[in-house]
Amino acid sequence: MKHWTAFAAAGFIAAAAYLPANAADISGAGATFPYPIYAKWADTYKKETGIGLNYQSIGSGGGIKQIQNKTVTFGATDAPLKGADLEKWGLAQFPAVMGGIVPVVNLEGIKPGELTLDGPTLAKIFLGEIKTWNDAAIQKLNPSAKLPNQAIAIVHRSDGSGTTFNFVYYLSEISPDFKSKVGVNTSVQWPAGIGAKGNEGVANNVAITRGAIGYVEYAYALQNKLTHTKMINKAGKTVEPTMEAFQAAAANADWKSQPGYGVILANQPGDMSWPMTAATWILVYKTPVDAAATASALKFFDWAYRNGGKMAEELHYVPMPASVVKDIESYWQNEVKDANGKPVFAAM
Repeated sequence: MKHWTAFAAAGFIAAAAYLPANAADISGAGATFPYPIYAKWADTYKKETGIGLNYQSIGSGGGIKQIQNKTVTFGATDAPLKGADLEKWGLAQFPAVMGGIVPVVNLEGIKPGELTLDGPTLAKIFLGEIKTWNDAAIQKLNPSAKLPNQAIAIVHRSDGSGTTFNFVYYLSEISPDFKSKVGVNTSVQWPAGIGAKGNEGVANNVAITRGAIGYVEYAYALQNKLTHTKMINKAGKTVEPTMEAFQAAAANADWKSQPGYGVILANQPGDMSWPMTAATWILVYKTPVDAAATASALKFFDWAYRNGGKMAEELHYVPMPASVVKDIESYWQNEVKDANGKPVFAAM
């Protein structure tokens, strides 16, 4: 796919993460959800500034641990930390970009967007209660589809994952049964299926397993040419995962309503809203040990806000609104300071 070819050039990010970084390079680790756009941004930023980004795409849980252990300049998570945890660790948190989580399937004869699911049915599939693809609940949603009498092979994340957090948050919103049996966390006890590491691992497993279903960030579905499903949203409308659907879900977000902008975008109202839209967040220390490194990281995200919107949209991510960016940059100046109390970020 044409948009993904740029990632090959930017693939140094994952590999270089395990090598000593140059003095000027920025170090980060965490969520796999935004890796495609971070890779694209990093490649362009490197060409423009000579400064690289060493980003370990290891999952949100790993990113939180690494920033807590101060082994990276920033952590990245798709599951926002609550205000009490931000205070406990002395962390600032801000959203970088938004995107969509999509169910992906491997069914012979079914093309992308030809299969429709709704929340209750998806919940029963991941609870292990719907076991075959020609189950009456799936057939009812797809009356004209020729669904096989084939076992459903569930693929879920095995690592601490913000993608999982947002996925199970949605399923818990629409299924009390799922909420009571599985609940909401970055890592849950799945009743059925096999685990895979990262969005990459889930995408790869679905691609090679007949009858499989999994959940990934939309860019991974595109990269791996996987078959995504349509969804019936909160308004009862059938929607495709598109930029417009992700934007519609994000339109109602009141970013300042939660500490560190920790707003969950799942199951938003609106006829066009994609039900599994999500943001991804960055974590830095309010009083960093290396103020210069944190300043460099914030400068990178400032550049991405100002210059990376088109790149994000090409990969079906949703850039942060300009009004939110302005507020985030004020937040940096007020909250992220060196040992002498001086803001590490200077607005352009």
